[in-house]
Amino acid sequence: MNLRVNGVTHDLGGIDPQTPLLWVLRDHLNLVGTKYGCGISQCGACTVLLDGEAMKSCLYPVSAVGSAEVTTIEGLAGRNGELNSLQKAWVELDVAQCGYCQSGQIMAAEALLRSNPNPSDSDIDEAMESNLCRCGTYIRIKNAVKVAAKRNSVDEIGG
Repeated sequence: MNLRVNGVTHDLGGIDPQTPLLWVLRDHLNLVGTKYGCGISQCGACTVLLDGEAMKSCLYPVSAVGSAEVTTIEGLAGRNGELNSLQKAWVELDVAQCGYCQSGQIMAAEALLRSNPNPSDSDIDEAMESNLCRCGTYIRIKNAVKVAAKRNSVDEIGG
């Protein structure tokens, strides 16, 4: 069984196909940016992208990924390590408090911006509602998504 993560194909020989994707990422591929939160797909700390769409990885069997591309928080930065616009906005607006849920928050926001480059407040609320933040940084999260969307829009038109 092979798994394509962040543009690299990995041979998963010997891994039980029912192993949750989260544990394959963390324990076998050493991609520890994706966090274990609740373990029941409710909190969103384990959010990754599967062919560009947000999905919670803590209960998702690795065998269900098939040929889809998995993107983790480690895969958002450019090849030279430069943060993408969303990650930059997160840092600039000091979104994280404890930070534990933030990789999942960023991945959910990334999926939103990929499908809706100019989201409204209600679009952001809806996309982010299943990602919980114990520290309550929701307003900063929303503001960071808006900053990134605006920055992406300016970048697209060359301004």
